[in-house]
Amino acid sequence: MDIDYYFAPHSPWSYLGHQRLWDLARAHRATLHVLPVDLGGKVFPVSGGLPLSKRAPQRQAYRLVELRRFSEWLGQPLNPQPRFFPVQPDDAARLIIAVDLHDGTDAAMRFAGAVMRAVWVQERNIADEATLAALLTEQDLPAQRLEQSHSQQVHERYEADTQRAIDLGVFGAPSYVIDGEIFWGQDRLDFVERKLSPRP
Repeated sequence: MDIDYYFAPHSPWSYLGHQRLWDLARAHRATLHVLPVDLGGKVFPVSGGLPLSKRAPQRQAYRLVELRRFSEWLGQPLNPQPRFFPVQPDDAARLIIAVDLHDGTDAAMRFAGAVMRAVWVQERNIADEATLAALLTEQDLPAQRLEQSHSQQVHERYEADTQRAIDLGVFGAPSYVIDGEIFWGQDRLDFVERKLSPRP
């Protein structure tokens, strides 16, 4: 079974679900497709989503409460208000795609997890090329992936994956799509597991 994993590398909810999704996919021998998308620039404008700064104060405050709740419940460290957030995610997203193209799914998942931890645990700036280069080194990935992330091939895939997400009805991150069915949010991973489990 295939899982299309639509996410944004600066999304705390993507971070909270990332490793659990990977574990589920491996446990059920599902094929993961690593698909970072342009959430704020392309998906939100057509789906009614708003960047954090434009949301009502009540929603912004409750988001912080929920991030703390899930961080504690899942035992995952997370700073709800990291130093470098909001942050421009496009370069990081394209670098994840370059890793996926040249090194495969596992490497892309590992690198995407490192990018998310950089934002939400280590308080590093993923919009800074030096940070991205350091993350490649830390994950034992070739330095040339950074140059390759600026290629036309990567750019076109980022655009195509984003448009595909929009066409499918994806409106937030993370979204997991299995057989055309959307599961939005890391708190829907129980339903993803049920979908992956063989029926009696």
